Amino acid sequence: MSAASEPASPSPGAASLDDVLVGEAILGVYRQMFAALARDSGAVVDDPEMVDVAETLLAAFADAGEDGLGHEQMRHVCRRYPAEVFENRLRVLKGLGAIREVFPKPGQLRYRASFTSVVGLMFVRRMMLDGGQSEMHRLLALEQLNVTDPRMTGEQAAGGAEGLARAFRLWSVELVTLTNATIEELREQAPKLWGSEEIIQRAERLHGAILRRWPELDRTCTELRAAIYAYGDASRRAAARLTDSAGTTRNLTLLPPETWRTFARTASRERLAAVLDGFVFDAAAPWHEPAAIVTAVEEGPRTTAPRPAPPRRSLPDGGLSQDVSAADAGAVERLRAVAEQVLRGGDRVAVHDLLSETGDWPASRRLFADLSSAHLHPELPYRLAWSAELRPRPGDAPSWLSHGHFERIPG
Repeated sequence: MSAASEPASPSPGAASLDDVLVGEAILGVYRQMFAALARDSGAVVDDPEMVDVAETLLAAFADAGEDGLGHEQMRHVCRRYPAEVFENRLRVLKGLGAIREVFPKPGQLRYRASFTSVVGLMFVRRMMLDGGQSEMHRLLALEQLNVTDPRMTGEQAAGGAEGLARAFRLWSVELVTLTNATIEELREQAPKLWGSEEIIQRAERLHGAILRRWPELDRTCTELRAAIYAYGDASRRAAARLTDSAGTTRNLTLLPPETWRTFARTASRERLAAVLDGFVFDAAAPWHEPAAIVTAVEEGPRTTAPRPAPPRRSLPDGGLSQDVSAADAGAVERLRAVAEQVLRGGDRVAVHDLLSETGDWPASRRLFADLSSAHLHPELPYRLAWSAELRPRPGDAPSWLSHGHFERIPG
């Protein structure tokens, strides 16, 4: 006599059909979100051009509307990319669900794009811009709204707080690593330090809201608070080192002093001379009349109250001495004599020829100052005409040569 065998009950660890369907749905969303970054179904792309192909296709589908695009239309949109790159990206995007048939039937020739893939690509682009800083702001704002929602449960709040604590801990570890790394690497990752105080304030407000509504989550909130404080300490240390490296200018675009010292010790003479290529220096001061300078000083704004004038004697004032005008006339005549000497009866002479004849740098600088003063003096008929070329000459005097001419102004 045999007993009827009962159906075997499923083991406690076996997954039901509903669990499998839920997991497959989640995996489908993941595939669609990161399809633009996939090199194939099992790996992420290693060439930015592949992401550009996906972004170009998604933008074309958005412009096409509900009719979608055919294969030839998609190839026309991506015609600037190689055919093998396009076909590879199209195959991967179709395989992961970012591009689907308009109607699932055999011989389908028109396709549509997935909304999830577009949103995922926007998310990735934002992550590339600031390293996740803006996403943390959005996440904190969303969690704050969820806490005020009466439908939210304590289990959901605990899950959100644990996720934020995990994110802050990992962020702290990364900032500590950057603080101990080279200053160049810290400067490249500087966007991760932007708005850290606002993030800390938002996280502390969220921590307080969760603890007030669900006091039983005190242990979870304690871990969140510790992670927030660790992130604050790490961000302040990294910001302090970044500020110290910038010096008194607080300009992060300037190279650190050790980089300049290394370059000065290791560079050749040609590379050192090329640093100032395109710059003009040691220009003479513009010519101003003495009376104009006196007027500008008297009419200029004063930061402090003027001091009282000393008592004057009762004798009549004889006015200004004539020595000032006489000295000015003597200077004008000296500049005129220098100009005529270098022109040698002609109307034009090359500046670099004059500077080369002097033989040393101090004499060249004095001659150049006289020529610049003659050019700037309104009463003298001379001028300096320069070209845009500046040529370095390592080992010669002068070491930088501008092509220009000193010439007489026809009158």
